[in-house]
Amino acid sequence: MKRTSPRLAALAAVVFWGISFVATRAALTEIPPVTLIFTRFLLGTALLLGLLAVRGRLSPPPRDTWPALFGMGFLGVTFHHLLQATALTQTTAVHAGWLIGLCPIWSALLAALFLREKLTPAKWAGLLLGFAGALLVITRGRLSGGVLALPQTRADLLILVSTVNWAVYTIVGRRTLARLGSASATAFVELAGLLLLVPFFAARAGWADWARLSAGGWGAVVFLGICCSGLGYLFWYSALERLDTAKVASFLYLEPLVTLAAAVALLAEPVHATTVLGGLIVLAGVFLVQGAPGTRPRVAVADVPVET
Repeated sequence: MKRTSPRLAALAAVVFWGISFVATRAALTEIPPVTLIFTRFLLGTALLLGLLAVRGRLSPPPRDTWPALFGMGFLGVTFHHLLQATALTQTTAVHAGWLIGLCPIWSALLAALFLREKLTPAKWAGLLLGFAGALLVITRGRLSGGVLALPQTRADLLILVSTVNWAVYTIVGRRTLARLGSASATAFVELAGLLLLVPFFAARAGWADWARLSAGGWGAVVFLGICCSGLGYLFWYSALERLDTAKVASFLYLEPLVTLAAAVALLAEPVHATTVLGGLIVLAGVFLVQGAPGTRPRVAVADVPVET
């Protein structure tokens, strides 16, 4: 991992996470959300814990961190991915990819509310621009005629809720992440989230759904588990160890573009001009929030990366 170029590692992580929306939507045509999420994190958790063991760094976290780990597991794994997977049964990967770009905007707003970080006029402009872009993506430019009753719009709203949830996760998890280290914290957060999923998986006998997966479906699930929930984090934190946070964070601007390209190429999803315009407005808002001068954020977007 250390021999890999840090920029190449960051780019690989962003490509994985950009394609994750497409892989999730493809897998959801064959199995329900709970089975998909449980299987994905079973694979990802096994990989991360296995790598910790190989490195001789696998040891139980201190007991006083367990409540925080389970809280992070609920927010960052169980609740977050149930929201997004449920939404992706009704909306497009393109919409999800553009809307997820709002996460750093919410993080900045929550940091201002709870960490007393200053929001400059430029950052306020970025927040408003991001919200305007999200509204354009969700409504597709139509604000009348009962558009909020459309299934796709309700699903887009679930994605929007998931972006707020992820921002809360960044605030809640920053101390535990710093205390345990990125690799250990990520592995045990995923393990906690996986354990919280067990009752839901067992209640619906989710193992029976595995027989419904085609070769392509298994490929999507394995990609999500190994590449997105496993290798993606390892590549990302490897880059953070060797590059400035701001340089690594800049790669996240590519994620919606990766999703757009993958959704068109692999799922033949339609792309509407209003969706692209709204997505670009969201990215412009994020750029203003992240790049405006002012107090350095205590919760950087690169510290807790965004993935579906």
